[in-house]
Amino acid sequence: MVSQLKLYLLRHGETEYSRTGGYCGALDPELTPEGARMAREFAAAYWSLPWAAVYASPMRRTVATARPLCDAVGVPMQTRDGLREIAYGAWEGLTQEAVKERYAEEYAHWMTEPAWNAPSGGETAQQVASRATPVVSEILAAHAEGGGNVLIVSHKATLRILLCGFLGIDLGRYRDRLAMPAGAVSVVSIGKYGPLLESLGDRSYLSDDLRQREGT
Repeated sequence: MVSQLKLYLLRHGETEYSRTGGYCGALDPELTPEGARMAREFAAAYWSLPWAAVYASPMRRTVATARPLCDAVGVPMQTRDGLREIAYGAWEGLTQEAVKERYAEEYAHWMTEPAWNAPSGGETAQQVASRATPVVSEILAAHAEGGGNVLIVSHKATLRILLCGFLGIDLGRYRDRLAMPAGAVSVVSIGKYGPLLESLGDRSYLSDDLRQREGT
């Protein structure tokens, strides 16, 4: 009997930008000490599952988040550029307040319809979907027959955009419909009738003090 394919969509652990709310897409910060703990606690909570594969964005924060589980279970990490975070262009490293002040009109357009409006030099949600969705299609094709558990470690916007695709949610509402704090894991099983969301943004595996670190 072929086992069902189940995707675990994990947002990386805390970084200084996720803690403070600065725009961080193409920037490549390390995890904070608390973010590294999130990665270790995920591995401790989930190592006993039979993992078929681990895929990650090549950014340092995602690789560092995936590493403890890979080391614990002996599954090699496969990186895919398509899983990178949305690029914020000229907004990179700025706070929301600074962006609203310096790029007021652009920010208003982006807030109204992020699927088709991008920061200067950045990406739209549609562009992210165009590069991230083929990675998911590759994963589904590779594991459809054997099934099992597959971990995908990516970023806040990218994961919410992928979930919109799975659930049939308007891509322009990816920020308004789905919460995705640092270290959150969502589970989507692939069955006869397509994707089924089993859990969204779960952080129950984390210690109390880490769960209280809301972040963005």
